[in-house]
Amino acid sequence: MSELGTQLRVWRDRLTPAAVGLPSAPRRRTPGLRREEVAQLAGVSSDYVVRLEQGRAEHPSAQVVQALARALRLDDEESERLHRMAGHSPPSAGRMSRHVTPSILRIVDRLGDTPVSVIDAAWETVLQNRAADVLFGPIAGETGRGRNRAWRTFMDVPGMGRLEPQTRSMVERDVVADLHAALIRLPDDPDIAAIVADLRAESPRFAELWQTTPARVRGAQRKTLEHPVVGLLTVDCDVLSVHGSDLQIVVFSAEPGTPDGDALSMAVIMGLQDMTAGT
Repeated sequence: MSELGTQLRVWRDRLTPAAVGLPSAPRRRTPGLRREEVAQLAGVSSDYVVRLEQGRAEHPSAQVVQALARALRLDDEESERLHRMAGHSPPSAGRMSRHVTPSILRIVDRLGDTPVSVIDAAWETVLQNRAADVLFGPIAGETGRGRNRAWRTFMDVPGMGRLEPQTRSMVERDVVADLHAALIRLPDDPDIAAIVADLRAESPRFAELWQTTPARVRGAQRKTLEHPVVGLLTVDCDVLSVHGSDLQIVVFSAEPGTPDGDALSMAVIMGLQDMTAGT
């Protein structure tokens, strides 16, 4: 086993499923997370995690390293160490900071039945809780552009709750305006530049809006979704910026006791029950 593999195993063994928002079976032979659980959280294959730990894959990409750091709940020093062991320089100035601190993880995990996502400046979904999974569809198994909300919006990738037309038009403009602002703020970040270039090449709608929409950081919104279980529902989408980072915590809610509040609660409850039954 390589130094990288040994360290990954140590970090995996110190975590419990409950600590990362996963259900825990009553009897577990593994003291910490299983390899397949780490793979699920990081969005990579279980076989790849096995090869990393056994030293048969010693140079994961920077994107995979960042995903593993999130999955294993690493702090700043540990994340930097993981980057260096994998042969990468830690994220530098001029590039977005997407490190998820333990406090952010606690916020996301403990909000429970309130859908919450954490999004970076390139609109990549860094993580989301199980309630967000059942509202928008799980992202744990998604790779590449499948985790990017901007890409999913403009390429019309199927999901759970789909935006109704008026909301979709509003969100499209907000995505473009926010990506403009991100590229101005972080002109040397390759991930932001890449998603903008890919969308300009693949989506005529994005290319059109890119020419006409000025830069603006996104804020709170109201979104109307068509959910396959409860039908139309409108939710408040509040965006909380993370100090010292390029991450935003996006919280979806509806006023309790209203038809939208009841619909959101029903969608989450039924979805969580289905997910629990499937584990």
